[in-house]
Amino acid sequence: MKYISFLLLITLYLHVGCSNFDSNTEEVDIVIYGGTSAAVISAVQAIKSGKSVIVVSPDKHLGGLSSGGLGFTDTGDKSVIGGLARDFYHRLYLHYQDSASWRWQNWNEYGNKGQGTAAIDGDARTMWIFEPHAAEKVFEDYVEEYDIDVRRDEWLDRDLGVAMKDGRIVSITTLSGKTYIGKMFIDATYEGDLMAAAGVSYHVGREANSVYGEQWNGVQTGVLHHKHWFASDISPYVVPEDSTSGLLYGVSEEHPGEYGQGDHRLQAYCFRMCLSNHPENRVEFSKPDGYKPDNYELLARVFAAGWRETFYKFDPIPNRKTDTNNHGPFSTDFIGMNYDYPIASYERRKEIIKEHEDYQKGLMYFLANDERVPKDVREEMSQWGLAKDEFTDNGNWPRQLYIREARRMIGQHVMTEHDVCSDQEIIDPVGMGSYTLDSHNVQRYIKPDGYVQNEGDIGVKPKKGPYRISYGSLVPKQGECTNLLVPVCVSSSHIAFGSIRMEPVFMILGQSAALAAVLAIDKGTTVQGVEYSVLREQLELELQILDNKK
Repeated sequence: MKYISFLLLITLYLHVGCSNFDSNTEEVDIVIYGGTSAAVISAVQAIKSGKSVIVVSPDKHLGGLSSGGLGFTDTGDKSVIGGLARDFYHRLYLHYQDSASWRWQNWNEYGNKGQGTAAIDGDARTMWIFEPHAAEKVFEDYVEEYDIDVRRDEWLDRDLGVAMKDGRIVSITTLSGKTYIGKMFIDATYEGDLMAAAGVSYHVGREANSVYGEQWNGVQTGVLHHKHWFASDISPYVVPEDSTSGLLYGVSEEHPGEYGQGDHRLQAYCFRMCLSNHPENRVEFSKPDGYKPDNYELLARVFAAGWRETFYKFDPIPNRKTDTNNHGPFSTDFIGMNYDYPIASYERRKEIIKEHEDYQKGLMYFLANDERVPKDVREEMSQWGLAKDEFTDNGNWPRQLYIREARRMIGQHVMTEHDVCSDQEIIDPVGMGSYTLDSHNVQRYIKPDGYVQNEGDIGVKPKKGPYRISYGSLVPKQGECTNLLVPVCVSSSHIAFGSIRMEPVFMILGQSAALAAVLAIDKGTTVQGVEYSVLREQLELELQILDNKK
C-alpha cells in the first residue's frame, strides 16, 4: 500500500511539473508574430485552412495602422484588392449601413470622398474610409468569429528568443518567458523583429540607384514632388541669414549626400491623428510637458512667406472626424528623427515614439495658440481637437506610430521600381499593388545658397497600372530560414516599398503568406520549395487577384 501511495505521489508530482511546463510552452502549426492587419488576416486564413494558430502580439490592440488612425485608405486601384482584404472593407460597409454607427453626423451629410475611389462603394458593398474604432471592431470580430488565439502584450526576446535548428525556427520565446513552438512562422510586424532575430538578411535605409538600376532610390536632392517642400527662400538660422547664430530645430547640418547615393536615412514617421470639430466630441489641444514653441519657428517663417495649406490633409472620415496626415514643408512628419528606430532596443523605440508624440502635440498646440500663426489659421484650428470617442484608453491619442518603413528583407526576389513599373515580368504573383511610388521626406538640410530644403519626398505613378508582387519577396533566401514568411517587411528596395507599403496590400500579402505556410506544412516542404502552381490555385480559390485583366 505504501509503495502504491509513493507511486501516486510521484505521478502527481510529474503531472504538476508537466502542467507548469506546458503553461509556458505551447505548440501549434503556425505562429504569427505581430498585431498588425496582416497578422490578423494571416490568422483568419490559416484557421480557414484547418491549421492551429497562435498570434503572438506585442500590441494590446489589433490592426496596426488600419485601426490606429489611418482610416483614409490608400486604395490605389481598388479593383486589385481581393480576398480577405476586400472582406475587411466589406465588413466596414456593413458597419456603416447601421444608422446607429452615425452618432455625430447623418450619413447623407458625410459626403463620399475617398482616395482613388469613393468612400462608400455601394455596387461593390465596400467602405474604404472609416473611424479607428470601427476598424478595430472588425478585427476583433474576426478574432471572435474564427476563435483566434491571441496572446497580447507579448514581446519577442530579440536577443535569445529565437531557437533555430538546421535553418528552421523551432520556437520563439517572449520576454515574459513564454515559448511558442511552430511548424511555420510569419513575421507580420512593421519592424521585422522576428525576421532579424532569425538571422535573415535585411536592409535599412535607401539603396543607391546603382544597386538595382533604379531612378527614384537613393538621395533625391533637387527632386520636388507633391507639395512637401519649401517653395520660398526660408533661412534655417536662428537669426535669419546669420549662419553664426545656430540652426533652427529640425534642420540638419550634415551634407545631404550626392544625388542617387545610398544612405541610412528613413522616410519620416508621424501619427495619423483622428480629429473632430463636433463641440460634444472634441478635446482641445493641450500644451504638452516640455513644450518649446521655438521648435516651430521654421513653420512660423513658412506662414510669414504666405503659405496657407494647413488644413489640406484633414481628410474627412465619418462622424465629423478626420484622418489628419502630413502636408506641406513643415507638418506632422518628424523629419530626420527616426533613423535608429528599426534596429533600436524596445526602450529606445519607446523614447522615439514619445519624442514623436511630444513633437506632434506641440505642433497642434502651436497652431492653435501661438501669435506667430496667422489669426485665421489659429481660429480655425481652435475649432478642432482630438476625437473624444477614439483611443479612449490612450488619452485620445493614436496608439500606433506610422512606421512607414523599417527593416526590409533581402529575400528570394527583391521587388524594385522595375517590378512596380512592370518593366519586368513577375511569374509568381501572390497579390497586386497599384499605389504611387511614395516616399515622405527623409531629411531637412541647407542648400548651397544658404536656405533650407527638404529631401526624399517622391511621388511617381506606376506607369503601366497595377503590378504583380512576387512570392519570392515573402520568403528568405535559400539557406537562411526555411519556415518563415514575411508579408510586411517584404523583400524590396526603398522606393518599391514606397508603393507596396499600403495597408490593403499588407492584408493581401498576409493572406497569401498563410496559404503558402499551409501548403508547406501539408507538402512537407520549405517555404522556398512551395510549388507555385499549387499555391496559385489556392490563391484564386480564396479570391486573391493576381493580374489586372479587366
